[in-house]
Amino acid sequence: MSDIRTLPNERLFADLERLFDEGGDVQLPVKGYSMRPFLKSERDSVHLLPATSVRLRRGMVVLFRYRTGHILHRIRRIEGDRLTIVGDGNCRQQERVMRTDVLAWADAIRRNGHTIRYGSCRWRLLSAYSLALHLARTLYYTLRGSRRRA
Repeated sequence: MSDIRTLPNERLFADLERLFDEGGDVQLPVKGYSMRPFLKSERDSVHLLPATSVRLRRGMVVLFRYRTGHILHRIRRIEGDRLTIVGDGNCRQQERVMRTDVLAWADAIRRNGHTIRYGSCRWRLLSAYSLALHLARTLYYTLRGSRRRA
């Protein structure tokens, strides 16, 4: 019998917030495409720990509250208590949130039966690859847009 349950997002994230407040951790399947190629929807899962358990750093993948929902993206910039967060696959969209909006951080991803830990050589290589593609796509869309206006 499978122990996988499907819950409405509102209930799931309310339960997760309580879990993180109590110091718990969770393995969560990835849904969506904003973190490609680093994370693939419905193939990968992330292991999340409470944000209070670590000092947040640039480059970390975090789960945070944004407007009326919750998003898993990478920290791009930290300025005091303000964070700029982006998805690896998003060229133009950035979220600006307060440090208190961050609920959890990804200390590992699970891909094809293998665990990739935060800070490991493989994690750093995947992150560098994602960042390089992000920069290339941003440059492409910027140049493409400037040609259309000319």
